[in-house]
Amino acid sequence: MSERPPAAVVWDLLRGGLSARAVALVVELGVPDALGDGPRPVGELATETGADGETLYRLLRALASDGVFAEVEPGVFRHTEASEALREGDGWSDFARLFGGVWHRTAGELQADGHPTFDRIHGTDFWSWLAAHPRERKSFDRAMEYGTERRADLLGVVDWRGDESVVDVGGGSGALLVSLLARRPELRGVVLDLPETVRDEAALGERIAFVEGSFFEKVPPADVYILGGILHDWDDENATRILRTMRLSARDGSRLLILDAVMAPGNDPNGSKWLDLLVLALLGGKERSEAQWRELLTAGGWNPLRFHESLIEAVPAP
Repeated sequence: MSERPPAAVVWDLLRGGLSARAVALVVELGVPDALGDGPRPVGELATETGADGETLYRLLRALASDGVFAEVEPGVFRHTEASEALREGDGWSDFARLFGGVWHRTAGELQADGHPTFDRIHGTDFWSWLAAHPRERKSFDRAMEYGTERRADLLGVVDWRGDESVVDVGGGSGALLVSLLARRPELRGVVLDLPETVRDEAALGERIAFVEGSFFEKVPPADVYILGGILHDWDDENATRILRTMRLSARDGSRLLILDAVMAPGNDPNGSKWLDLLVLALLGGKERSEAQWRELLTAGGWNPLRFHESLIEAVPAP
């Protein structure tokens, strides 16, 4: 296959903001669910969703040119496999609202000064803003559940030792811990997160408890700690604080499992290299290479043991 023309590569990068906003708009209107299981005229969709008919057509036409929806005859659209993923409850609908909504402006005003954009735009940090916006908090928590099964599968390489206690630090709704314990019924767990976290505590079952708290202040003692996509949200100073707080509670023989990207050198396509820019704009966070992870863990009182794909194992430093 021949390489794409340079102009096509640049064009796809330049229009990325439009793409994100177009996807967010059709999701916010409820088009993926309104479209249902068969083709429908755009006029019907516009009436049902309250959109301007011509504008909705233009949005769907643009998205269809990239394989999201398909125009089967003039003005009539159907789902594709890609657009099906935008229906409610699949995770991508919440990501669409975030990427094309509050994250859209934040990324659009990213500067090269090394500081988060979000604080400058909104006058507060992202987490405080989420706490004050329950609708977006709910959407964020649902989005963070996407990929839970894959993350639980990654934990399958760990040498589990039987009746261990596991604390999912910053574990959100607890979906990851629920999935892990379904695979490892001998374990018992705690989800530690902020009080405003949206969760269904009844769904956690009898072997998982939700503890309200901040990982900057105190973490319950445990045999195993999980940090699933947490440390990349923070700069080195704050990430070190989190690790040191956990180290204070760690027992002899405790282990730390970090589910985060390990950035590889080279030019191969890697979504984490773009996610790195998003967490910079939102939070001042960063994705890290293996060398950076080793340095961070050492500073936080942990010894790195093994690096797997998107999984790092560490133990308390003496």
